[in-house]
Amino acid sequence: MLESRPQTQQRNNHSGQETSLWSSGFGMKLEAVTPFLGKYRPFVGRCCQTCTPKSWESLFHRSIMDLGFCNVILVKEENTRFRGWLVRRLCYFLWSLEQHIPTSCDASPKIMESTGVQNLLSGRVPGGAGEGQAPSLVKKEVHRLLGHIQAPLHPFLLRLFSWALLWFLNRLFLNVQLHKGQMKMVHKATQVGSPLIFLSTHKSLMDGILLPFVLLSQGLGVLRVAWDPCTCSPALRALLRKLGVLFLPPEANLPLDSSEGIRARAVVRAASAPLGLWTGALAVLRRLHKCWGCSSRVCVRVHFGQPFSLQEYTINARSCWDGRQTLEHLLQPIVLGQCSVVPDTEKEQEWTPTTGLLLALKEKDQLLVRRLSQHVLNASVASAAVMSTAIMATLLLFKHQKGVALSKLLGEFSWLTEETLLRGFDVGFSGQLRCLTKHTLSLLRAHVVLLRVHQGDLVVVPRPGPGLTYLARLSADLLPAFLSEAVGACAVRGLLAGRVPPEGPWELQGIELLSQNELYRQILLLLHLLPQDLLLTKPCQSSYCYCQEVLDRLIQCGLLVAEETPSFRPACDTKRKHLSAKLLWKPSGDFTDSDSDDFQETEGRCFRLSQQSRCPDFFLFLCRLLSPMLKAFAQAAAFLHQGQLPDTEAGYLEQLFQFLKASAQEEGMFEYADLTLALSAVWTFKDLGVLQEIPSPAGPQLHLSPTFANRDNQDKLEQFIRQFICS
Repeated sequence: MLESRPQTQQRNNHSGQETSLWSSGFGMKLEAVTPFLGKYRPFVGRCCQTCTPKSWESLFHRSIMDLGFCNVILVKEENTRFRGWLVRRLCYFLWSLEQHIPTSCDASPKIMESTGVQNLLSGRVPGGAGEGQAPSLVKKEVHRLLGHIQAPLHPFLLRLFSWALLWFLNRLFLNVQLHKGQMKMVHKATQVGSPLIFLSTHKSLMDGILLPFVLLSQGLGVLRVAWDPCTCSPALRALLRKLGVLFLPPEANLPLDSSEGIRARAVVRAASAPLGLWTGALAVLRRLHKCWGCSSRVCVRVHFGQPFSLQEYTINARSCWDGRQTLEHLLQPIVLGQCSVVPDTEKEQEWTPTTGLLLALKEKDQLLVRRLSQHVLNASVASAAVMSTAIMATLLLFKHQKGVALSKLLGEFSWLTEETLLRGFDVGFSGQLRCLTKHTLSLLRAHVVLLRVHQGDLVVVPRPGPGLTYLARLSADLLPAFLSEAVGACAVRGLLAGRVPPEGPWELQGIELLSQNELYRQILLLLHLLPQDLLLTKPCQSSYCYCQEVLDRLIQCGLLVAEETPSFRPACDTKRKHLSAKLLWKPSGDFTDSDSDDFQETEGRCFRLSQQSRCPDFFLFLCRLLSPMLKAFAQAAAFLHQGQLPDTEAGYLEQLFQFLKASAQEEGMFEYADLTLALSAVWTFKDLGVLQEIPSPAGPQLHLSPTFANRDNQDKLEQFIRQFICS
């Protein structure tokens, strides 16, 4: 922790003064922070009820919220069959010897009988038999590729590896927590008899090491991990294949019209799923080197979402597909003022990396994979626990960037934790509020400053400069919990932008009536503008349903209150009326009470901003949650007339990033000077038709589209984005 005294003092004096600072700021009795409301923890990570209703019901553990956590690296004498003094010192090794290593049956017959391989052997696809090659030669080539990919497991090497990894993990981490209820669901899925496929979101570089160990220690068998063969020697490849590693053949990345590439991809699709093992090993070594001789260790939590049947998903998901339009057709006419009606269709935005294996699939199967990835990302974000650093960074960046008294920060930390739990998100911490705040600020010590005031309290100030960008990255982990309210608040801000000055008093803004149709339109515009990887909406959920969810959230949190108009039925009247024909065809999920009302009646419903004392600060807080991305987009629009085009995407991205850093330095607001936000702006502008990618002999080049070569249209784009930004 940093303080206002000179930094040239001795280390022991600094530690004593720091302790004095903490004792002066924490001289009060404080309550404890618990990761649950009432008796139960919030359960997170359930599968989609629309696309997989049977899995949602059958693969759920009823008493999951009653179950706690277990430490998978805590191995004692009781975890073995033996007892005694020597057993207590050799318990790791004895535990690894008792691990059940499933006998791996030969998968070659199953792979040879797969549809893709059989099509090759029968000559029904290009690159197979019948194109100048005998079926026996093609079959021999398939066996060669299969031998390159996999090898029989070696039980003794696996036990030796698990023992070494257990020893390493106990020196890296204080504990590795695993939710017992989540593992109960995974074990329940294994009883179905179908193979399990684990999709990792790669939260850490050590996923490739940690996940196989966790699954093996929980009796789920050996995880097959795909790896690039070019990164190791032949001897190391032979060793790792016996540990469950699958090596992708080099032919898998050949062009689509190559017969060798077609054969390799057919075998790989029938045999694997990928995780980076070598990067995990390097991460372990770096962590060991960093904490060697250091007494402080960290805790790790591994999250598992609810399993679901892939067969059930493929059947139900196809029925949810509907017509979609590009962002250029949806939003560009509205940005340029050419029309005011938002088309009643969904946005088509696919940023999934196009690999050779994906392009080899049919178009409908490619779409299925992309929709599946959106579902998986949605579930993984909902499953991940919010850490204390994310809550602290959010408070310091979006509420108290000029500094806050420590006594006030303690109360707001507890408040924001409770609000996160109320929205169904889990938190990864608990304990005394004083200790939590001290530990969290110590983790952020490079980016905050502690100052003592004359009253004896402490003031926490975010360190001005590029460190604010780091706080913005941490706060992004909390955004999914408040995303619906943040989208709604920014939409209300855009609706009021042309009516009242943003600096006006809250009472003046509360006078304005906001019709439900206007709110829907403004929310839709913002939904189309924001990238899909930020919203992470389910592909089976329509934009209309999301708009209604946003509006409901604003009402529930108390920011909007219904304003009764004499010519229409009161909003609180629950009288049922017939569904309109326009509503019946909506490809949405569950209908809420507000969905069932007639559309003609909703046109007359109006709302006002609540006049409660807490609402102005909360409204401003919600608007600022989206400000880093919206400001990056606005700066990208302002940069259009300065950028040097044509250029490659990487070159233009570097130009924009340097401009964002220069603008942040000039304005003193560094939260949007992030390379990831710059990349999102470039991709969004490509979808919007602002930038065009044109092939050239030197590779694809970005050009400014003729429509936005006009400076007036560039200004319209910037003004359209800035209406959602609350200063």
